[in-house]
Amino acid sequence: MDETTRQATRQWTLAQPAVSAFVTSVVRDFRDRDDVLQDVAVAVIESFDSYDPNFPFVAWAIGVARNQVRLYLRERRRDRLVFDDDTVASLAIAVAEVAHEESNRMEHLDDCIHSIEGRARLLLKLRYKSDMKPAAIADRVDMTANAVAKALQRVRDRLRKCVDQKHLKTGVS
Repeated sequence: MDETTRQATRQWTLAQPAVSAFVTSVVRDFRDRDDVLQDVAVAVIESFDSYDPNFPFVAWAIGVARNQVRLYLRERRRDRLVFDDDTVASLAIAVAEVAHEESNRMEHLDDCIHSIEGRARLLLKLRYKSDMKPAAIADRVDMTANAVAKALQRVRDRLRKCVDQKHLKTGVS
């Protein structure tokens, strides 16, 4: 695999959830949705040379998806539940904005998780990295399942507050 294909694949992997959300918002049938998403993935890889790295990749990939969705909708013009081009464009813009917002929040969450220490950090690790349920965690850390659940709720509340504070401080939206 050449370096360009490797970079395109990396970028696509990160953008795929947002692009999938956009395609899902327009294409109603789940089988068609999968086909359109596959067509988008191929188009993204094939046209990666035209991507300008000075702009967000997700927005560019959604632009490629708009073209693929437009082709799909043209083929189904007789359907009554087909969006017009303006609606599809509006959805593409909205999904790109939400994806950018969520990306910023995920960065803040990562920072906030690193600030958690001690038992709270251990509980997070066991719950979310090891995918253990509170009862199993309770056996491991010598707590009751109820105490684990309450402690995890308090940690999640701390994380939410931390993310919100960082988000307000950076003013990124």
